[in-house]
Amino acid sequence: MSDKLPVIDLSTASAGPQARARFHEALHSAARDVGFFHLTGHGISQEETADLMRALRAFFALPEADRLAIGNINSPHFRGYTRIGDERTGGSQDWRDQLDIGAERAPRVPGPGEPGYWWLEGPNQWPTALPELRTAALHWIERLSSVAQRLLHELLTAIGAPAGFYDEAFADRPHLHLKLVRYPGSSPDGAGQGVGAHKDYGFLTLLLQDEVGGLQVEGPDGTFLDVPPLPGAFVVNLGELLEVATNGYLKATNHRVVSPPGNRERFSVPFFYNPRLDARIEPVPFPHTHLAPGVTQDRANPLFAEYGRNEIKGWLRAHPEVARRYHADLLAEGTPVG
Repeated sequence: MSDKLPVIDLSTASAGPQARARFHEALHSAARDVGFFHLTGHGISQEETADLMRALRAFFALPEADRLAIGNINSPHFRGYTRIGDERTGGSQDWRDQLDIGAERAPRVPGPGEPGYWWLEGPNQWPTALPELRTAALHWIERLSSVAQRLLHELLTAIGAPAGFYDEAFADRPHLHLKLVRYPGSSPDGAGQGVGAHKDYGFLTLLLQDEVGGLQVEGPDGTFLDVPPLPGAFVVNLGELLEVATNGYLKATNHRVVSPPGNRERFSVPFFYNPRLDARIEPVPFPHTHLAPGVTQDRANPLFAEYGRNEIKGWLRAHPEVARRYHADLLAEGTPVG
């Protein structure tokens, strides 16, 4: 990995056969060798981005009481506001606060014998003082779903796989997830963990970050490299299920956020493109399978082909207060949390 992420222009996929071939070669290399890249040419307008960022900043400017009124401690579906320090990565506090949003659905309570991951379907919580936030956030989920679907099709094509191989896994009720995140500066103890090193659970993550920076990606030698913001681009990274799908040919890469210095704020919006919770991720057929080294083995972070099992283990681990309040049965049953 170099000290700069590759830049992939999605619009060149439609620019003629030669440009499309070069695009697929660049995308293949970025996904295989790095697992992270900047995405331009995605079709999301500056106006759409500005609308979302205005709503995000307005939310974090609300009085704390208004934000806590929609705290995720009120939601067995892990939706809503998490105050600074209440989320954990790698067992340590993340120095950020955030609003977790997903597709608007009726609450799903697992029946006898049903997997506990169905708790992850349910309604969002919205601040009554800021109705425009709901409009902006749900529009963003819809728009980025289209971008991510196209990107996944192109990525599969780039490695020689059928473009629509996983369409059925995303049909009907994909588990789409959006975070609105604020990093308020360094914690009082001077720790720099905005969010600790981790991998994402699903297929693709598209990150919008402001101009402050702080995202870092782990290189092959274990050192973390800065990812400076690129105006107008999303930072894309591959999730664990693409590693499972390709038997390690494509890899989910560790990444983290270092808190901005002093009291300077940083805002970011990660969007997670994930399949149905009950989707089982079958191995994708592609011509490079003989080069696949196998899935990364990490006893602290086991990978599962059934997507919901990856997702629920992460939520139970990251939000222990919500887990204890609503999901003691899952913890007692031994649902893997790390």
